[in-house]
Parts: sequence; structure tokens; C-alpha cells
Amino acid sequence: MSGGPAVRISIESSCEKQVQEVALDGTETYVPPLSMSQNLAKLAQRIDFSQGSDSEEDVEGEPKDREWGKQDGEEEEGTVKFQPSLWPWDSVRNNLRSALTEMCVLYDVLSVVKEKKYMALDPVSQDPAAGKTPQVFQLISKKKSLATAAMILQKGAEKLSKSVTENQENRRQRDFNSELLRLRSQWKLRKVGDKILGDLSYRSAGSLFPHHGTFEVIKNTDIDLDKKIPEDYCPLDVQIPSDLEGSAYIKVSIQKQAPDIGDLGTVSLFRQQQKNKAGTQQWHVKLEAAQNVLLCKEIFAQLSREAVQIKSQIPHIVVKNQIISQPFPGLQLSISLCHSTGEKKNNRASPEKPKPDDHLYVLEHNLHQMMREFHKQQLSSVVIPHPSSAPFAHKRLRLAGPLAYDKAEISSWQQTEGLLEKMIKQAKHIFLRRRSIQLQLNIGVEQIRVVHRDGRVVTLSHQEQELQDFLLSQMSQHQVHAVQQLAKVMGWHVLSFSNHVGLGPVESIGNASAVTVASPNGEYAISVRNGPESGCKVLVQFPRSQIKELPKSDVIQDAKWSHLRGPYKEVHWSKMEGRNFVYKMELLMAALTPCP
Repeated sequence: MSGGPAVRISIESSCEKQVQEVALDGTETYVPPLSMSQNLAKLAQRIDFSQGSDSEEDVEGEPKDREWGKQDGEEEEGTVKFQPSLWPWDSVRNNLRSALTEMCVLYDVLSVVKEKKYMALDPVSQDPAAGKTPQVFQLISKKKSLATAAMILQKGAEKLSKSVTENQENRRQRDFNSELLRLRSQWKLRKVGDKILGDLSYRSAGSLFPHHGTFEVIKNTDIDLDKKIPEDYCPLDVQIPSDLEGSAYIKVSIQKQAPDIGDLGTVSLFRQQQKNKAGTQQWHVKLEAAQNVLLCKEIFAQLSREAVQIKSQIPHIVVKNQIISQPFPGLQLSISLCHSTGEKKNNRASPEKPKPDDHLYVLEHNLHQMMREFHKQQLSSVVIPHPSSAPFAHKRLRLAGPLAYDKAEISSWQQTEGLLEKMIKQAKHIFLRRRSIQLQLNIGVEQIRVVHRDGRVVTLSHQEQELQDFLLSQMSQHQVHAVQQLAKVMGWHVLSFSNHVGLGPVESIGNASAVTVASPNGEYAISVRNGPESGCKVLVQFPRSQIKELPKSDVIQDAKWSHLRGPYKEVHWSKMEGRNFVYKMELLMAALTPCP
């Protein structure tokens, strides 16, 4: 600047941090700020020790600057003062100066440590009497300290035990609520006062049985919290009426000889209870058994009512828990209610030999199906509310003149067969079917003539093996024919039938027979192959939608193909219930027949 000496201006950087790097995503990385020691070193590097060593130069420099300003005031404004280069040995001088400083400091430290005149350490005087404490006071203080520590530990233990108890109680409460929610999703519940009651009856399905069928839900508190909780523990329990405890079923049998009148009502044949499935709650098993007992009692009460009301040539007999009817002379139909509890079952054990099981499982199954159909009819027979001015009944019933229905026609509409009448008809059918399956053997002097039902005659020699092979072949064909006839009675459709199957293992005696039948709705199929030597083999074909093991195809995507039947699965025929082949096959068809 013209008119005066140059003025030095100090400029400090702003407080903003410098950007070190900008990433591809726009993130900026800043230079970390200097610490105090780094900032001090940076400032020390800016000091010029050569100018500060001589103070006289600064005093003499002022008039020189003023003269320079006066003489060069008229020169151009862009002149800048040039600073001469530093002395070549300046760095050596600085290093020697710093070394000298460090040596001086080291000398001072050694002098302070070595000579006592600079710094002295005097010990603090202590009272000798204050350090000694009587042993009695030490014991008392230790006792108090231990008592305080014991009290703290005891309070902590009490808090921990209380917390554990509360956690277990809260957990039991949560488990009870979750189990109650599961129970509510499967059974009807309602709260009456401080009790939770449930309904076992079939009133909502159309039942007219007067039994209330009420059970109570209670909280299970029989477990000790101090002991380990068992795996099968359930926080919820149910109390069912005493008359619904245990297990029950309806026994249906056909006998040729009538029992004595004193033996009626004493049926005590009980089946072995099935084992519970893994993971099934105990309350679920109890409720299912109680509901089954209630249904069996309703069926037996309905049959007993019909047996008393129906007028027949041979009156029906109802004694205690047994109903006796005679479909044909010399033949009786016995329907019994078998109800047992765990305690009575153990007391009723007798050393007598068990009687053969003549129970017809198919008729029992039909009884349950007919009772459910009766419930459905009662539920659907509820008349929809009409206006008070509108007439009731069918339109043709309200027409006057010759088109009106008379009393006989109206009463014929109201006549329906009861459970007992349907059961008697089914028993007659089973008895006649037993009689129709026969062979007639005419044994002569040198030969044996066999007459079939259709009139065919087969002549056999005196060889015993021929007769045995013939009977085995007839038994094999008879079972296949029985399946074919049974399918027609049960409403199944015969898909294929052959007395001489060309596939499979070759039989050494005769030929194998086979038949395939399908259920009424076409979802299931049963295939039976019977050979004189290989025996019987039964296969069931399930719907494709019910088979989980079937791999999904990438080609078949439409949902309509899921209604097709999948692969066959063999039935363990020896484990099926029933006395003979026909009973087992009838039970299998009934199990695969859908409910209407």
C-alpha cells in the first residue's frame, strides 16, 4: 500500500472440517480435528527464533521503515517485501538447542532426587494407643457385620423365591388361558356366575334328547410348585356328569337261539379302549368319551321308545339295557347298550371264558349314521316364521274341491320308518345273504358231484386233493363275488370284475379273481385281488388332494386335477375289525362312504 509501511494481517481458518474424501454414494469423509498436542506442535513450527533473539533490531527497524515509506511512497502499489533465505546451519542450531534443554531438565531432576535440600519426605507421627483395639470389640464388630450380611442375603433369597413363585403362578395362569382358548375353539362354553360351563349335547344339531349334557371347566391346582412339573401336566380340567363317565357303545348281534328271560338285560361285553394319540390333552379325551356315551344313550332311548310304540306280531322286549326283536321265527336281533366305567370294569372281571364276539360293527355304524340323519331332519323341519294372516301348509292342501288331499294321503306323508324298523330290515338282509351263499355236495360211491347256485355241476374223482383245490378256488371266487354284491348294496359302483386275472403271480391252483369298486361320490376306490394260493390283497385308492407324499408337478397346474384319485395303498387286512371277510369289507366301505 502507498503512504505507509505494509501491515501484517493474521488470518485463521474457519472451524469447519476439511473434506478428505467423497464416496460414490455421496458420503463425505472429514479430516479428524487435531488434538491439543498436535495443535501446539503446529503452532510452534510457525515461530521464527532468529527474529526474537535480538531486540535492538526491532527498535532500529522502526525509523528505517518510516524512511522507506517516505522514500518509496511514490512507487507502484504492488511492491512486496522479500524475506531472505534462512541460515544454512539453522536446523543444526535448533537441534542442539533442544538437546541442551533436555540435558538441563535431566540434570535438575537428578539433583532433586539426589540432594535432600530440595525435597524431603518426613513420616507422619501416629498415636500408638489409637492403633490397638480390644479383641472383644473386634469380635462384636465382626458379628454385627456378619449379621448384616446374613440379613441382606436372606432378604435377597426371599425376594428370589417370591419372584419364582409369582412367575410360576403367572405361567400357570397364562397356560390356563391358552388351554381355555383351545377348549373354546372346539366346544361350546358359557360363563354362569363365577363358573365356566360347557355343552356336550347335540341340541344345536337337532337332538331332542332331554339330557342337559353340561360339564364344568375347572383350574387344575393339584400340583406342587416346589416339585418338578410333569410332562403331561395340564392346567385345565373338566368335570363331567357322573352318568356320562367311562365309555359306551351299542352292541348289535343276530342270534339263532333265544336266551332265557332271566338272562336278558345282563349284557356286559366291553371292548378294549383305544390308546390316546400322542399330544392329545386329557380333557379332550374325556369330553369325546362323554359325548359318545350321551349319543349312545340317546340312540338306545329312541330304540326303546319305538320298540314300545311299534305294534308287531311278535312284540319287542325291552329289559334294562337290552332290546330283543325277532325278524324271523327262530332268529332274534339283540341291541344292547354297553356302558362301563373304570372302577366297575375292574370289579366285574370274572374267571369265565370270554364269549366269541358276534357284534355287527356295520349295524352299529349304521345306527350312528341314522341318528345323525334324524338330527338333520329335525333341524331342517323348523318352519320359517310366516305372517299372522298367511295360511300354512302346501298350496294344494289349501285348494278346495276335488283336488284337495284327504286324511289318508296326508297321514301317508307323515309315516316314516324309525330307527328300529330300519335296523330290523338290515338284519333281515344280512341273515338272508348268509343263507344264499351255499354249495351242494352230492357224494356218491366213486365220485363227488358239486352243484353250484346257478345250476352248474362239477364232477370230482375220489382224490382228496381235487376236492381241496376246488374248494379253495371257490372260496377265492366267492370273496370277490361277495365284494361285487356288497358294492351294489352299499351304493358303490363296480368299475371292473374278472374271474381270471392275467396279471400278477401265477397261481398253481386255478386262477386269481379281482374286482375294483368306487365310492358313491367317486373319491375312493377299493381293489381286491384274491387267489387260491396267494390269498387276499386289498388296496385303497385315496383322492389326490389327501395324499401329502405325492410330489407336486410343474406341468399340472389346474386345481381340477386334484380331484383325481392318487396311487393305491395296501390295507393291513389282518388288523381290520370283524369276524370274516364280508364283515371287514362292509366296515371298510362304510368308513369310506361320505356322510349325507
